[in-house]
Amino acid sequence: MASEKDPSTSYFPLGAARRLVGTALTEDLGPDGLDVTSSATIPADQTATGHVVAREPGVLAGAPIIAPVLDGVASMTGGTPPSLEVRIADGTRLEAGDVIAVLHGPVRQVLMAERMMLNILSRLSGVASHTRRWADALAGTRCTVLDTRKTTPGLRELEKYAVRAGGGTNKRMGLFDVAMVKDNHVVAAGGVAAAYAAIRTRHPDVAIEVEVESTQQALEALEAGARFLMCDNMSIDLLRATVAAARSWVAERGEGVEIEATGGLTLDVAAAYAATGIDYMSVGGLTHSSPIIDLALDLD
Repeated sequence: MASEKDPSTSYFPLGAARRLVGTALTEDLGPDGLDVTSSATIPADQTATGHVVAREPGVLAGAPIIAPVLDGVASMTGGTPPSLEVRIADGTRLEAGDVIAVLHGPVRQVLMAERMMLNILSRLSGVASHTRRWADALAGTRCTVLDTRKTTPGLRELEKYAVRAGGGTNKRMGLFDVAMVKDNHVVAAGGVAAAYAAIRTRHPDVAIEVEVESTQQALEALEAGARFLMCDNMSIDLLRATVAAARSWVAERGEGVEIEATGGLTLDVAAAYAATGIDYMSVGGLTHSSPIIDLALDLD
Protein backbone atom coordinates (compact mmCIF):
# COMPACT_ATOMS: atom_id res chain seq x y z
CA MET A 1 0.00 0.00 0.00
CA ALA A 2 2.84 2.38 0.73
CA SER A 3 4.56 3.85 -2.31
CA GLU A 4 8.30 4.46 -2.33
CA LYS A 5 9.65 6.86 -4.93
CA ASP A 6 13.10 7.96 -5.98
CA PRO A 7 13.83 11.31 -4.32
CA SER A 8 15.55 12.61 -7.46
CA THR A 9 14.42 15.76 -9.24
CA SER A 10 12.51 13.66 -11.79
CA TYR A 11 9.98 13.10 -9.03
CA PHE A 12 10.03 16.62 -7.70
CA PRO A 13 6.43 17.99 -7.62
CA LEU A 14 7.13 20.95 -9.89
CA GLY A 15 3.48 21.86 -10.33
CA ALA A 16 2.96 22.10 -6.59
CA ALA A 17 6.19 24.09 -6.29
CA ARG A 18 5.08 26.63 -8.87
CA ARG A 19 1.70 27.07 -7.20
CA LEU A 20 3.41 27.66 -3.87
CA VAL A 21 5.84 30.15 -5.37
CA GLY A 22 3.01 32.15 -6.92
CA THR A 23 1.15 32.36 -3.63
CA ALA A 24 4.25 33.12 -1.58
CA LEU A 25 5.49 35.83 -3.93
CA THR A 26 2.20 37.70 -3.78
CA GLU A 27 2.22 37.30 -0.01
CA ASP A 28 5.73 38.75 0.30
CA LEU A 29 5.89 41.31 -2.50
CA GLY A 30 2.27 42.37 -2.62
CA PRO A 31 0.16 42.81 -5.75
CA ASP A 32 2.68 45.20 -7.33
CA GLY A 33 5.73 42.93 -6.87
CA LEU A 34 7.58 45.49 -4.79
CA ASP A 35 10.46 45.31 -2.32
CA VAL A 36 10.37 48.88 -0.98
CA THR A 37 13.75 48.63 0.75
CA SER A 38 15.76 47.19 -2.14
CA SER A 39 14.09 49.36 -4.77
CA ALA A 40 15.12 52.47 -2.82
CA THR A 41 18.65 51.47 -1.86
CA ILE A 42 20.00 49.27 -4.65
CA PRO A 43 20.58 50.41 -8.26
CA ALA A 44 18.57 48.43 -10.80
CA ASP A 45 21.72 47.41 -12.70
CA GLN A 46 23.76 46.27 -9.68
CA THR A 47 24.66 42.57 -9.82
CA ALA A 48 26.22 40.12 -7.40
CA THR A 49 26.94 36.45 -6.82
CA GLY A 50 25.21 34.67 -3.98
CA HIS A 51 25.87 31.31 -2.34
CA VAL A 52 23.16 29.26 -0.67
CA VAL A 53 25.03 27.76 2.29
CA ALA A 54 24.25 25.22 5.00
CA ARG A 55 24.83 26.57 8.49
CA GLU A 56 24.40 23.18 10.17
CA PRO A 57 24.40 19.47 9.25
CA GLY A 58 21.28 17.92 7.77
CA VAL A 59 19.82 16.39 4.63
CA LEU A 60 18.98 18.57 1.65
CA ALA A 61 15.50 18.67 0.12
CA GLY A 62 13.92 21.23 -2.17
CA ALA A 63 16.83 22.45 -4.30
CA PRO A 64 14.71 22.21 -7.49
CA ILE A 65 12.46 24.97 -6.15
CA ILE A 66 15.20 27.61 -6.38
CA ALA A 67 14.73 28.03 -10.14
CA PRO A 68 10.94 28.57 -9.96
CA VAL A 69 11.46 31.15 -7.20
CA LEU A 70 13.97 33.07 -9.31
CA ASP A 71 11.74 32.80 -12.38
CA GLY A 72 8.75 33.99 -10.37
CA VAL A 73 10.55 37.07 -9.12
CA ALA A 74 11.77 37.89 -12.63
CA SER A 75 8.26 37.50 -14.00
CA MET A 76 6.76 39.83 -11.40
CA THR A 77 9.45 42.49 -11.85
CA GLY A 78 9.86 42.22 -15.61
CA GLY A 79 13.54 41.33 -15.39
CA THR A 80 15.77 38.43 -16.35
CA PRO A 81 16.21 35.74 -13.69
CA PRO A 82 19.65 35.31 -12.15
CA SER A 83 21.76 32.43 -13.40
CA LEU A 84 21.72 29.35 -11.18
CA GLU A 85 24.08 26.47 -10.49
CA VAL A 86 22.79 23.82 -8.06
CA ARG A 87 25.80 21.99 -6.64
CA ILE A 88 24.22 19.47 -4.26
CA ALA A 89 21.42 17.03 -5.05
CA ASP A 90 18.41 16.44 -2.85
CA GLY A 91 18.84 13.56 -0.44
CA THR A 92 22.50 14.44 0.17
CA ARG A 93 23.77 14.79 3.73
CA LEU A 94 24.94 18.31 4.42
CA GLU A 95 27.75 19.60 6.59
CA ALA A 96 28.00 23.14 7.92
CA GLY A 97 29.58 25.32 5.24
CA ASP A 98 28.45 23.25 2.24
CA VAL A 99 27.50 25.39 -0.76
CA ILE A 100 24.17 24.15 -2.07
CA ALA A 101 23.78 26.54 -4.99
CA VAL A 102 25.35 29.58 -6.60
CA LEU A 103 23.34 32.33 -8.28
CA HIS A 104 24.39 35.46 -10.11
CA GLY A 105 22.28 38.37 -11.25
CA PRO A 106 20.55 41.60 -10.24
CA VAL A 107 20.89 42.17 -6.51
CA ARG A 108 17.31 43.40 -6.21
CA GLN A 109 15.96 40.14 -7.61
CA VAL A 110 18.29 38.02 -5.53
CA LEU A 111 17.15 39.73 -2.33
CA MET A 112 13.49 39.49 -3.31
CA ALA A 113 13.91 35.76 -3.77
CA GLU A 114 16.10 35.18 -0.72
CA ARG A 115 13.60 34.73 2.11
CA MET A 116 11.06 32.68 0.21
CA MET A 117 13.76 30.41 -1.22
CA LEU A 118 15.34 29.87 2.21
CA ASN A 119 11.99 29.38 3.95
CA ILE A 120 11.05 26.54 1.63
CA LEU A 121 14.50 24.95 1.51
CA SER A 122 14.89 25.12 5.27
CA ARG A 123 11.46 23.62 5.85
CA LEU A 124 11.83 20.75 3.38
CA SER A 125 15.40 20.03 4.46
CA GLY A 126 14.20 19.90 8.06
CA VAL A 127 11.65 17.25 7.11
CA ALA A 128 14.28 15.28 5.17
CA SER A 129 16.77 15.52 8.03
CA HIS A 130 14.24 14.33 10.61
CA THR A 131 13.17 11.49 8.34
CA ARG A 132 16.78 10.41 7.84
CA ARG A 133 17.19 9.97 11.60
CA TRP A 134 14.25 7.56 11.58
CA ALA A 135 15.51 5.76 8.49
CA ASP A 136 18.92 5.34 10.10
CA ALA A 137 17.32 4.02 13.30
CA LEU A 138 15.46 1.38 11.27
CA ALA A 139 18.40 0.37 9.07
CA GLY A 140 18.87 -3.39 8.98
CA THR A 141 15.25 -4.16 9.90
CA ARG A 142 12.31 -5.00 7.65
CA CYS A 143 10.55 -1.85 8.85
CA THR A 144 10.18 1.41 6.91
CA VAL A 145 9.14 4.78 8.29
CA LEU A 146 5.98 6.26 6.76
CA ASP A 147 4.62 9.77 6.74
CA THR A 148 0.98 10.68 7.40
CA ARG A 149 -1.62 13.25 6.33
CA LYS A 150 -0.44 15.57 9.13
CA THR A 151 1.14 17.96 6.65
CA THR A 152 1.11 21.73 6.29
CA PRO A 153 -1.95 22.75 4.23
CA GLY A 154 -0.83 23.47 0.67
CA LEU A 155 2.58 21.83 1.16
CA ARG A 156 1.64 18.14 1.19
CA GLU A 157 3.26 17.16 -2.10
CA LEU A 158 6.44 19.00 -1.23
CA GLU A 159 6.65 17.72 2.34
CA LYS A 160 6.03 14.16 1.21
CA TYR A 161 8.76 14.63 -1.39
CA ALA A 162 11.06 15.72 1.44
CA VAL A 163 10.20 12.53 3.35
CA ARG A 164 11.34 10.51 0.33
CA ALA A 165 14.51 12.59 0.09
CA GLY A 166 15.24 11.67 3.71
CA GLY A 167 14.86 7.94 3.13
CA GLY A 168 11.24 7.52 4.21
CA THR A 169 8.21 6.25 2.34
CA ASN A 170 4.97 7.97 1.48
CA LYS A 171 1.77 6.39 2.74
CA ARG A 172 -1.40 7.80 1.23
CA MET A 173 -1.49 11.19 -0.43
CA GLY A 174 -4.97 11.95 0.85
CA LEU A 175 -8.44 10.66 1.60
CA PHE A 176 -8.92 9.82 -2.05
CA ASP A 177 -6.32 7.12 -2.75
CA VAL A 178 -6.41 4.77 0.27
CA ALA A 179 -9.31 3.87 2.56
CA MET A 180 -8.48 3.82 6.27
CA VAL A 181 -11.10 2.30 8.54
CA LYS A 182 -10.86 3.90 11.99
CA ASP A 183 -13.00 3.61 15.09
CA ASN A 184 -15.53 6.23 14.01
CA HIS A 185 -16.04 4.48 10.68
CA VAL A 186 -16.62 1.18 12.50
CA VAL A 187 -19.25 2.79 14.73
CA ALA A 188 -20.98 4.49 11.81
CA ALA A 189 -21.03 1.37 9.64
CA GLY A 190 -22.00 -1.02 12.42
CA GLY A 191 -18.79 -3.02 12.66
CA VAL A 192 -15.44 -3.73 11.01
CA ALA A 193 -16.87 -6.26 8.55
CA ALA A 194 -19.65 -3.91 7.51
CA ALA A 195 -17.26 -1.00 7.02
CA TYR A 196 -14.82 -3.11 5.01
CA ALA A 197 -17.59 -4.55 2.82
CA ALA A 198 -19.10 -1.12 2.16
CA ILE A 199 -15.78 0.29 0.97
CA ARG A 200 -15.00 -2.75 -1.16
CA THR A 201 -18.42 -2.50 -2.80
CA ARG A 202 -18.28 1.24 -3.46
CA HIS A 203 -14.56 1.42 -4.32
CA PRO A 204 -13.49 -2.05 -5.48
CA ASP A 205 -9.97 -1.06 -6.53
CA VAL A 206 -8.89 1.06 -3.58
CA ALA A 207 -6.45 -0.23 -0.97
CA ILE A 208 -8.01 -0.63 2.48
CA GLU A 209 -6.27 -0.36 5.84
CA VAL A 210 -7.99 -1.14 9.13
CA GLU A 211 -6.98 0.40 12.45
CA VAL A 212 -6.88 -2.04 15.36
CA GLU A 213 -6.06 -1.68 19.05
CA SER A 214 -5.91 -5.34 20.13
CA THR A 215 -5.02 -8.77 18.82
CA GLN A 216 -8.70 -9.71 18.74
CA GLN A 217 -9.55 -6.67 16.61
CA ALA A 218 -6.71 -7.57 14.26
CA LEU A 219 -8.10 -11.06 13.75
CA GLU A 220 -11.58 -9.67 13.22
CA ALA A 221 -10.23 -7.32 10.57
CA LEU A 222 -8.48 -10.20 8.82
CA GLU A 223 -11.70 -12.22 8.91
CA ALA A 224 -13.45 -9.27 7.26
CA GLY A 225 -10.92 -9.31 4.42
CA ALA A 226 -8.37 -6.71 5.47
CA ARG A 227 -4.77 -7.38 4.53
CA PHE A 228 -3.31 -4.15 5.83
CA LEU A 229 -3.50 -3.50 9.56
CA MET A 230 -2.60 -0.35 11.47
CA CYS A 231 -1.84 -1.19 15.08
CA ASP A 232 -2.59 1.92 17.09
CA ASN A 233 -0.90 2.80 20.41
CA MET A 234 0.11 -0.77 21.23
CA SER A 235 2.83 -1.66 23.71
CA ILE A 236 5.79 -3.57 22.33
CA ASP A 237 4.57 -6.82 23.93
CA LEU A 238 1.03 -6.43 22.58
CA LEU A 239 2.31 -5.48 19.16
CA ARG A 240 4.61 -8.50 19.04
CA ALA A 241 1.74 -10.82 19.97
CA THR A 242 -0.57 -9.19 17.42
CA VAL A 243 1.97 -9.46 14.62
CA ALA A 244 2.57 -13.12 15.39
CA ALA A 245 -1.14 -13.90 15.50
CA ALA A 246 -1.89 -12.01 12.29
CA ARG A 247 0.94 -13.57 10.33
CA SER A 248 0.00 -17.04 11.55
CA TRP A 249 -3.65 -16.45 10.53
CA VAL A 250 -2.81 -15.43 6.96
CA ALA A 251 -0.06 -18.05 6.60
CA GLU A 252 -2.61 -20.79 7.23
CA ARG A 253 -4.49 -19.47 4.21
CA GLY A 254 -1.43 -19.01 2.01
CA GLU A 255 -1.73 -15.24 2.10
CA GLY A 256 0.18 -12.25 3.42
CA VAL A 257 -0.50 -9.16 5.48
CA GLU A 258 1.14 -5.76 5.86
CA ILE A 259 1.34 -4.40 9.39
CA GLU A 260 1.95 -0.85 10.51
CA ALA A 261 2.48 0.56 13.99
CA THR A 262 1.46 4.07 14.88
CA GLY A 263 0.86 6.30 17.88
CA GLY A 264 3.37 7.62 20.40
CA LEU A 265 6.44 6.31 18.62
CA THR A 266 9.79 7.93 19.36
CA LEU A 267 13.30 7.47 18.01
CA ASP A 268 14.56 5.85 21.19
CA VAL A 269 12.09 2.96 20.87
CA ALA A 270 12.02 2.72 17.06
CA ALA A 271 14.37 -0.25 16.83
CA ALA A 272 12.51 -2.14 19.56
CA TYR A 273 9.18 -1.66 17.78
CA ALA A 274 10.72 -2.67 14.46
CA ALA A 275 11.95 -5.90 16.08
CA THR A 276 8.33 -7.00 16.58
CA GLY A 277 8.18 -7.81 12.88
CA ILE A 278 6.11 -4.90 11.60
CA ASP A 279 6.52 -3.65 8.04
CA TYR A 280 5.99 0.04 8.71
CA MET A 281 5.76 2.62 11.42
CA SER A 282 3.97 5.88 10.66
CA VAL A 283 5.24 9.06 12.26
CA GLY A 284 3.18 12.22 11.96
CA GLY A 285 6.06 14.20 13.44
CA LEU A 286 8.03 13.84 10.22
CA THR A 287 5.90 16.60 8.74
CA HIS A 288 4.21 18.34 11.66
CA SER A 289 7.13 18.67 14.08
CA SER A 290 10.39 18.72 12.14
CA PRO A 291 12.66 21.64 13.05
CA ILE A 292 14.04 23.57 10.12
CA ILE A 293 17.62 23.33 8.93
CA ASP A 294 19.53 26.61 9.13
CA LEU A 295 20.43 27.72 5.60
CA ALA A 296 21.59 31.13 4.45
CA LEU A 297 22.30 33.20 1.36
CA ASP A 298 25.71 34.89 1.40
CA LEU A 299 26.40 37.61 -1.18
CA ASP A 300 29.96 38.19 -2.38
